[in-house]
Amino acid sequence: MQPEEISLRMRGVKGLDTSLASQIMRQLIAAGTEPCKLLREIGLNDRQQAQFQQADARYLASTLRWLEQVGCQMLLYGEVGYPERLKHINDAPLLLLVQGNPQVLQQPQIAMVGSRQFSHYGEHWGRYFAGELTYCGLTITSGLAIGIDGICHRAALAASGCTVAVLGSGLANVYPRQHRRLAEQIVEQGGAVVSDHLVTDLPLAAHFPRRNRIISGLSLGVLVIEASLHSGTLITARYALEQGREVFALPGALGNPMSEGTHWLIQQGAYLVTSPKDIAEQLGSSLHWLSINENTPICVSEAEVELPFADVLANVGDEVTPVDVVAERAGQPVTEVVIKLLDLELAGWIAAVPGGYVRIRKASHVRRTYVLV
Repeated sequence: MQPEEISLRMRGVKGLDTSLASQIMRQLIAAGTEPCKLLREIGLNDRQQAQFQQADARYLASTLRWLEQVGCQMLLYGEVGYPERLKHINDAPLLLLVQGNPQVLQQPQIAMVGSRQFSHYGEHWGRYFAGELTYCGLTITSGLAIGIDGICHRAALAASGCTVAVLGSGLANVYPRQHRRLAEQIVEQGGAVVSDHLVTDLPLAAHFPRRNRIISGLSLGVLVIEASLHSGTLITARYALEQGREVFALPGALGNPMSEGTHWLIQQGAYLVTSPKDIAEQLGSSLHWLSINENTPICVSEAEVELPFADVLANVGDEVTPVDVVAERAGQPVTEVVIKLLDLELAGWIAAVPGGYVRIRKASHVRRTYVLV
């Protein structure tokens, strides 16, 4: 039995925490013999042995064939490549099936979620926040659902950024069907579509609340754009709180049922946000810096410093300069410029404002020769 099949069979064994299931899975793979003969010896009870042995061979075969395709792979808990943030949550998935770029799952992510029944207000601000947070260097993670999820995925793509879609179905059964092309675009632009289900699994109602723990678990925080008091979106916020993630909520108009959920979250202590900068600053404050000896010099005079990314800084003026304008002037791809702008912002040279960046420090050694037109 090949290792991938052993892993898929272990996914269906109930009553084990993820860490123990992972250990058993690795022992079975390392044994290099027929795993069914070792199940009792390795600690599985009769019911768990039956669950391992009785997994439907047709569904397993479909997933194994899917894994043979280019760009399709499986990430296993406890092994290299499994998302670092996800492995620390309660009930982390034993495996993730990934179509697209698995490296994007290691990048800083912000989950953006909201109602399927969105308003014009939610659509406008969901698109705006997703685009601006993409420019800040964050990957947008959501659930590919109709409504705010799809709006945020598309806004991230329009901003030339990466986005991650977490499904409540198998990757061969993308749901909703009208978002299949969106899923393809996410993969084509360097993002990823992921699921902890076999590829042929149907989009059952019970799958989606469980899916939400992965959306929040992959992310540094969760931004709720719009939600009613009974929205499934609030399940994602609850998971985020349980996982120690930040929860942000966008205030809305009084009398709008789609604002009642976000207002309730704010009353419970979620961060009220009015601009993407609020989120970037809050997430930035949670960074952990390496300790250094108190006698270690940490700065030098400005004249002695070789300014990083001077070619990018030279194209940010005192007026608001959009990211795409900076990239065009500097003659560099937007994806590279975004990273450099974030570094310059952290170093205190520029500030992110609605619509782009502005210069906040002068640098005498930034010369016009850096400006490309």
